[in-house]
Amino acid sequence: MKKIAILQSNYIPWKGYFDLINKVDEFILYDDMQYTKNDWRNRNTIKTRAGVEWLTIPVGQNINRRIREVAIPNAKWQIKHWKTLYQNYSRTPYFEEIAALFEPLYTRTIHENLSELNRTFIEAVCSYLGITTKISNSWDYRLGAGKTERLVDLCMQAGAGGYISGPAAKNYIQADLFDKAGIELSWMDYSGYPEYEQQYPPFVHGVTVLDLLFHVGPEAPWYIWGWRNSEGDREKR
Repeated sequence: MKKIAILQSNYIPWKGYFDLINKVDEFILYDDMQYTKNDWRNRNTIKTRAGVEWLTIPVGQNINRRIREVAIPNAKWQIKHWKTLYQNYSRTPYFEEIAALFEPLYTRTIHENLSELNRTFIEAVCSYLGITTKISNSWDYRLGAGKTERLVDLCMQAGAGGYISGPAAKNYIQADLFDKAGIELSWMDYSGYPEYEQQYPPFVHGVTVLDLLFHVGPEAPWYIWGWRNSEGDREKR
């Protein structure tokens, strides 16, 4: 049975985002939705000596646009973000290995569209983690009306028999519409992730996945999903 998930793109998302991608056969970036200010679309957090710090991409104040329509006015933030990552993670065990993949995305590539940037970083992380899930854009499909109806319709167009949703959607998803369409609805569980040795305690789970990659490198898949299968044998790439 083909399973899919549908979620807005985020800037360098946390590890749970990639746990969800790894669980499905197709992951649809839902960037036809309205852009929301002060959300995860254009920012995320890192660990620093002083605590949790935000990395924010400046995209202007206009919220009357879809995520896919959000332009990035200039590239000044890119060097600033990379310098901040370097300052806070250069002494981590796998900094050089991960930097080889991501420094070029910050210092040698100009990003002009938020949705495209987010997808570029998401795909880079998936490649490192060995995730082979198909990633699509919502505009690859026909979008109908209705919050839950649209999700059900996307599942049907994608040929999916199962849909995995984030737990926050329990507040609005009409489960009966999935039942009527013969689509199995299940909920993502983000609890139980094992801690790893962050250089600036106390430990925080909800920061960008780059924190995990810098600290544990090729063992990252075990900390995201491998621990569920065996607490003893760590899955490596």
